[in-house]
Amino acid sequence: MHPRILILFVAQGAAHQRAAKALRKAILELRPDARVEVIDILQHSTAWFRAYYNSFLIILKLWPGLWRRIENIQHESKSTSPAWIYQLGARPLFRYVRDFAPEAVIATEVGTCELAALCKRQAKPAFLLAGVELMDFNRAWIQPEVDLLLTTHVDLASELVAAGASASRVVTTGQPIDPVFACLPDRESARETLDINQNAFQLLVLLGGTGLGNPDRILAEVLKIQYELEVVIITGRNQSLEAHLRNRFEGSSHVRVLGWVDNVQEWMVASDLMVSKPGGGTLTEGFACGLPMLAFNPLPGNEERTCQWIEKWGAGIWIKKPEYLAPTIESLLADRPKLNALRDRARALAHPHAARDGALAVLNLLALRNARPGKDGA
Repeated sequence: MHPRILILFVAQGAAHQRAAKALRKAILELRPDARVEVIDILQHSTAWFRAYYNSFLIILKLWPGLWRRIENIQHESKSTSPAWIYQLGARPLFRYVRDFAPEAVIATEVGTCELAALCKRQAKPAFLLAGVELMDFNRAWIQPEVDLLLTTHVDLASELVAAGASASRVVTTGQPIDPVFACLPDRESARETLDINQNAFQLLVLLGGTGLGNPDRILAEVLKIQYELEVVIITGRNQSLEAHLRNRFEGSSHVRVLGWVDNVQEWMVASDLMVSKPGGGTLTEGFACGLPMLAFNPLPGNEERTCQWIEKWGAGIWIKKPEYLAPTIESLLADRPKLNALRDRARALAHPHAARDGALAVLNLLALRNARPGKDGA
């Protein structure tokens, strides 16, 4: 029997899509005969629903404090939106699911999980539904139709169970990341490949598409540091930011500016410290490389809670004001045992095989269900 598996994500930030693709790759490595589709739910929704789903971006830009209040309410609510909105806006998605007839659906974002749960209530026969929590605890993950919840950390798993999730359905695998993070080069080899001085202190600054809010201010703080260090700035797909920074640092012997890179894992392995917006995917990839994060400019709500987890786990520091950045880096340069402790804690939190473990959990549960005729897995 060739399993049919549908993985749902939403293109709001890269983490959901990266997790979805990592899971697909892992499933196909385990079951090459499987048919696995990965789709953005907004590409299979009505136009008005896409506008509604993305409306938070307007609030976030114009009134961050209001979005913090809204997001915190959603965080504790049993649903992120009224069911009737999901029901009407996602009709094309429901048709797609019915036509694909999956045996299992995997949702990498809480809203997509709610949509899949609504669809499952109507599906005959019902499919197995797995939710993948990406450093974003939310009560809305806990739906009666959800058969499996994959979590990033035991602390987040405990929160879900305390909120009412069945402990038997919660499995901590870590956040799914690309399998390349399970087969990393050693630090010396990475530095040689990337032409980095073996004895230099390497600071990795990840700006990405968001530009971290005010990249010039961040970099101005970095340049205040009195110690010698090498800085690599990766701007991702933000081409205008890349051009701006290349012009600004033209001729600099200790600052490199890069755009999109396909080997971020090598840069992480080769670096001593990372400055980044605290997205769950970046954080998890850093853990796999033993790279602690100085978390900067979190989005209101969930990313602020992520910063709290980073500090609780001892795998990084939340930089709450720009002027704290340079003194924090200088203090770590002056106190290498403290920096090494951060690196050790980051490495201890690594789940480089999370995608494979998550895929195994889904496939094993699917096999168990298929071995019990007459059961719908609900």
